[in-house]
Amino acid sequence: MIDTWRDLHAEVAARVPAVEARWLVEGVPAPADGAARLNALVERRLAGEPLQYVLGRWSFRGLDLLVDRRVLIPRPETEVAAEVAIAEACRAGDAAFAVADLGTGSGALALALAAELPAAEVWATDVSPSALEVARANLAAMPPAASSRVHLAEGMWYEALPGGLRGRLRVIVSNPPYVTEGEFAGLAPEVRDHEPVGALVAGPTGRESLDHLVAGGLGWLEPGGALVLELAPDQAGPLQAVAEAAGYDAVAVHRDLAGRDRVLVARRPEGGPGSGCPGGLR
Repeated sequence: MIDTWRDLHAEVAARVPAVEARWLVEGVPAPADGAARLNALVERRLAGEPLQYVLGRWSFRGLDLLVDRRVLIPRPETEVAAEVAIAEACRAGDAAFAVADLGTGSGALALALAAELPAAEVWATDVSPSALEVARANLAAMPPAASSRVHLAEGMWYEALPGGLRGRLRVIVSNPPYVTEGEFAGLAPEVRDHEPVGALVAGPTGRESLDHLVAGGLGWLEPGGALVLELAPDQAGPLQAVAEAAGYDAVAVHRDLAGRDRVLVARRPEGGPGSGCPGGLR
């Protein structure tokens, strides 16, 4: 008979890695009556389902987000994109401004920006109604001071934004699909067999969505505004060249925590530096 949390953890740790056992055990109500539910969760994990989906939630920059198979799992690489986007939004001062997260999925980027940029009006778009259901649930769990500034819209990339935002966005951020069709079969089974294909695979080159976002960004950004895009390391150089050729200024690539090229930043010309970053960001 399982009487204590220690007993429960020991039993689960014999089947899955100890760190995962801790996460799984934390999700059950009590050692005795939670054993059956916990066993079902462990079986899902052993069948290859990602831990985040088994738990039904995951943390992103301090936000506790609902996640399931309708959306990508929030990853540390995307936290880097959020950090860069927040820093770019801080460059032009404290007055109210607008930002957009295109292809929001779970809402991770949009909600992080709303939580950490109190002067920002945030637009979060996605072509998937199912993904927007998840984003809407995560938005509902946000404090009113942040959630009241977030707008969800269904549609493909820039087409989902209201025309009144054209030329007014301080930051456009996106974690778009950037896997090639050829790479998909070689992805880890946890990713390939569970996460939404449409949020992973862009097309034959893997740059289809990235190129579209670069091509359209200048018309939506305010002067000095920044386009911030997560990408694969081998796409950084080519996309930097495309952005420079399109007329962006100060094009740069930031690395992720593993030291790989991961986030492209490209600014609309004619902006200037300012102040206004919360928490000391500059």
